[in-house]
Amino acid sequence: MDLGVATSGRLTREFSAVVIAGFGNEYCYVYSPSLALDLISDNRLVPLTRNNGSEPCPKALIPVANKPMIDYVLSWIEQAGVKGSCTSSRLILPSNTSSLLDVLLICPSIHRPMISHHVHSGLSTLHIDVQTYDESPESNTGTCTLLRHFASRISEDFILLPCDFIPPPSLSLSTILNKNRTESLSDGSVATVCWFAAPQPDKNSLVEDWGSIPPSVPIVWDDATETLLQVDTADDLDQNSEELELRMSLLSQYGYSLTYPRTKLSNRYQDSHVYVCRRSILDLLHEKKHFDSFREEFIPWLCKIQYQRTKREKYGHILNPITNVITQDVALKHSTLRAQKKVYSKSVLYQSNDADASSPFDPESTTDSSSLRVGLVLHPATAGFATRVNNIHSLLDINRRLLAETTYSLPTDSQSRSLIDPKAQISSDTMIGAFTQISERTTIKKSVIGKHCVIGKMARITGCVLLDHCVIEDGAKVDGCILGKNTKVGAKAELSRCVSQAGYEVGSGESFKNEKLDVSDWTAGGDDSEEDEEDDDDDGDEDEEESDDDDEGAAEDSD
Repeated sequence: MDLGVATSGRLTREFSAVVIAGFGNEYCYVYSPSLALDLISDNRLVPLTRNNGSEPCPKALIPVANKPMIDYVLSWIEQAGVKGSCTSSRLILPSNTSSLLDVLLICPSIHRPMISHHVHSGLSTLHIDVQTYDESPESNTGTCTLLRHFASRISEDFILLPCDFIPPPSLSLSTILNKNRTESLSDGSVATVCWFAAPQPDKNSLVEDWGSIPPSVPIVWDDATETLLQVDTADDLDQNSEELELRMSLLSQYGYSLTYPRTKLSNRYQDSHVYVCRRSILDLLHEKKHFDSFREEFIPWLCKIQYQRTKREKYGHILNPITNVITQDVALKHSTLRAQKKVYSKSVLYQSNDADASSPFDPESTTDSSSLRVGLVLHPATAGFATRVNNIHSLLDINRRLLAETTYSLPTDSQSRSLIDPKAQISSDTMIGAFTQISERTTIKKSVIGKHCVIGKMARITGCVLLDHCVIEDGAKVDGCILGKNTKVGAKAELSRCVSQAGYEVGSGESFKNEKLDVSDWTAGGDDSEEDEEDDDDDGDEDEEESDDDDEGAAEDSD
């Protein structure tokens, strides 16, 4: 054997990443005053994601601390080592190019030019395939539908991620992948999900007109094996909004006892929408064609397979097809990554005293507690702040939290420094984008200012997020606002806790508070005035015609 010659053995990729970058028009279920379950869509990023004229404003490119939110997810994937197939010497170009791609990024057709230009600008070493689907901002294509459509491009186990998840440094994607690797090989886990402690919003900072906060979702999990057992769905809430119903098959299999309940329940966590799945999940989605939402419909249903015998007998062969792969369960018994199981006797389970119950156990229960289960990673609040930027409140909150970790200093290069007047007052907990001009006697505190903005003289900006190319004229005051790209605030105008669509213009001296400033509302006044003018012209023409008729009638009478 010649040790001086390197062999070019091909490395097989273990996972591919699938990133969903939609319009941001997510929906949530809330209870109306009449206690009816309503589907609402006001927890979106509208009007920030509405088009600026003919130019779209993709949700994935909305900046968080002057960095497009999708960059946080792509960096997270890159740090976890999700790479394409390669050799020791050079990159292989197989006939099927999809096997070379690290990330399949799915977005609406109208967003493809901007998103593709950004992700291929050389900022990331990932190989990204941007694929599109036809959707309008008014529609809402579910993740299950998208996965079925693009299943042919996913040839191995995959990681499903949203474009809006901002993980803390303490939560690495590698941790989630390692749990999935271990449990998938040792006991046949089919998926691993990640939930994080929901941040508690400051009630004083909430603006009702910005939309509601997504409601909390109760989940049930087994603490010993870190297994997700149940996710409350909209149907569950509709049928019984006061109580959480659990099947006896779940409780019997996962060892509920009066002295030591293994099963835990909480509504303090939110779904990160990060799922590590077997490739066979896509085969199952083709069987369950009626599922549209991955989180609202598919995941709650998938959890039931692990403890309901009939479902496992029907779908188990799809999720866990028979192969010649040798199990590594014996080797992994001593792994520190594998959750340690605790043995509980059914004799200590809670026995119902209900006379109508012939047995305390569901006849659909199973004895294999590990097969086809859904692993769970819980990220507590004490381990670092995590969030999904899927509504205006969370966008403002994450920007403020990231500002607390930064310290502003004047630019070092002469060109950028010359754009900031020496008499401007900028607090240390502020972030200023490149090529932004700030005039004299202007005060900026606790704010994120985007790139290429122009701030006039004696302006006051406090607790705000300004996207790129905003203009704040002399003497304007902006407090607690999020201004979309190309927003213009006129001289001596005042804005308090407002959010504006890209391209919106606030007139000089105007004042708004607690509002969503939409371009359609702004231009409506002009359209109405034009219609009024047209109506006046029509009335004038009619008056002239009537006067002509009167004159003709008078002439006939005189004849």
